[in-house]
Amino acid sequence: MPRILIIDDERAIRNTLKEILEYESYQVDQAEDGPTGLDMLIKDKYDVVLCDVKMPKMDGIEVLERARIVAPDAAFIMVSAHGNVEMAVDATKKGAYDFLQKPPDLNRLLVTVRNALDRTKLASETTKLASENKTLKKKLAKNSEMVGDSAALGAVRKAIEKVAPTDARVLITGPNGAGKEMVARQLHELSNRAGGPMVEVNCAAIPSELIESELFGHEKGSFTSAVKQRIGKFEQADGGTLFLDEIGDMSLSAQAKVLRALQENKITRVGGEKEISVNVRVLAATNKDLLQEIAERNFREDLYHRLSVILIQVPALNDRREDIPALIEKFLKDIAQDYGNKPKKIDDAALAYLQGLDWRGNIRELRNVVERLVIMSDDTISEADARAFAGK
Repeated sequence: MPRILIIDDERAIRNTLKEILEYESYQVDQAEDGPTGLDMLIKDKYDVVLCDVKMPKMDGIEVLERARIVAPDAAFIMVSAHGNVEMAVDATKKGAYDFLQKPPDLNRLLVTVRNALDRTKLASETTKLASENKTLKKKLAKNSEMVGDSAALGAVRKAIEKVAPTDARVLITGPNGAGKEMVARQLHELSNRAGGPMVEVNCAAIPSELIESELFGHEKGSFTSAVKQRIGKFEQADGGTLFLDEIGDMSLSAQAKVLRALQENKITRVGGEKEISVNVRVLAATNKDLLQEIAERNFREDLYHRLSVILIQVPALNDRREDIPALIEKFLKDIAQDYGNKPKKIDDAALAYLQGLDWRGNIRELRNVVERLVIMSDDTISEADARAFAGK
């Protein structure tokens, strides 16, 4: 239930406003002067404040100014029998939502209160969304962090630093789970397009008959299940980055359309005729040998050369074993944060054992094993735990 505070030194006015607003199902409290009203704003949360301007002890404008500090989210509606344009402008400049003449017109009062509540709700939702967005960005940043000091990873970092500020297309290669998506995210976050969207498409996860609709969108009625218009990933990524993961699994038909989009910076929705200009930087990744795929006529050579202006090879975890202890420490902290627990420790013998294993699933497999060890082990993960639960 919305909460409203009435600050007025006239009891009759307070009681009348309270009766009207309670009839509209608002929860209403009263304060007989400015200091009392400020104390109530400090102790409780109010959505709207109806405040008289001329009061003893402290006038309404001073209450408004102080309330901006102690209750910045409350919408202030100033009320005065002696109001004028200059006073209304001054109150608005100092943060008042509106200014009403006393005695206020009933309809005008209720409309103003409803509008003020809508604004307060919108501000609250905007603040919540901003907080969620900040949390999501932190999570994405955590997930895209490249951990390790190996020479192999250093070469990748150096390539990212050189290439990211450009609009050059990049083909990222490497085995599954090695961190190709992290490289793509780093390229986007360090680019001039970081303020724009990064849109990801897993080409292997989309049926070949739907990939064109996913990438380029479709018009209503263009095929049986096209019940409404759909905006494709190229348009969604306009002004930002489009990451085509597992590009080697894309159908030849879709490859031809992607090639045209890269050549002309234009796309056409499935079932449409209008050409739509797009400003997109394309990053692609694959675990396949695309030159072999070209030889077997599964991948277009002209598309390969369009995508591979820059090639970045992400090393397998087995090729940078010296990074495993740092990765394990990071995963222990991340998992503890996710579970709301204190990070577990791991002894040197367990680290050495894990460092010597064959990590065919790369970083993804290592993270899963660390999570399993966190769940199954005591406060300190021992070599015995690693041998029992690493699943090798």
